[in-house]
Amino acid sequence: MPRKSSARKIRLHGFNNLTKTLSFNIYDICYANTDADRREYIAYIDEAYNAERLTGILTDVASIIGANILNVARQDYEPQGASVTMLISEEALPVETTNDPRPGPLPDAVVGHLDKSHITVHTYPESHPDNGISTFRADIDVSTCGKVSPLKALNYLIHSFESDIVIMDYRVRGFTRDVRGRKHYIDHKINSIQDFLSRDTRERYQMIDVNVYQENLFHTKMRLKEFVLDDYLFGIGEEALSAKEKRAIGRRVEHEMMEIFYGRNLPRR
Repeated sequence: MPRKSSARKIRLHGFNNLTKTLSFNIYDICYANTDADRREYIAYIDEAYNAERLTGILTDVASIIGANILNVARQDYEPQGASVTMLISEEALPVETTNDPRPGPLPDAVVGHLDKSHITVHTYPESHPDNGISTFRADIDVSTCGKVSPLKALNYLIHSFESDIVIMDYRVRGFTRDVRGRKHYIDHKINSIQDFLSRDTRERYQMIDVNVYQENLFHTKMRLKEFVLDDYLFGIGEEALSAKEKRAIGRRVEHEMMEIFYGRNLPRR
């Protein structure tokens, strides 16, 4: 049975015009030593996250936040990458909805509510020209108008991708009026995006926040805490490497992760 929010409900005059947008970027990083390995990695990613698979993920997101899918446009690209765009509309749900700052559902649970808006995803596989590093990035935007924040889909999205680094922006824009004509620029309490993440996610990732509360703008970066080199090798196992090679490749992969996490080029160690 859903837990009821203790916050006083706002009686609105007409439709809730607030626009809530979650921009969610994930990165998967690997080391592929040869040109053939790099091509194989990109081909693997392209198949694992093709337009059909991404459509399935976004369909589940729409279900989690209680949306009707009105239209789907999807495309696989040459030489690599895919895009999916969904137009969605509100669906009435038999349960009370809430924006309480607690984790949304994992892939085996579905609740939520959404008004007319859209969900998009774009993928970007790529590789370094000469140092063996390959990366995969997925950009997902969930934009809603109405009662419930798209933050409720966060846990499902994080569990749907192999996420070494996650960068999230959440913004509430515009205003809605109550029955007395007073403007409301946000309709739910939020201190941090982290409040909407499950415990296992918070335990697995190092996180930093940059929040601008007066602008209703929230930003969180996440990086996996545990580094296991074998998890980042493609086409070769750790046992095939010398101790010197392991150290060199480990430094290379971790350097790539730190540059992406901090969003700038860093000096080599």
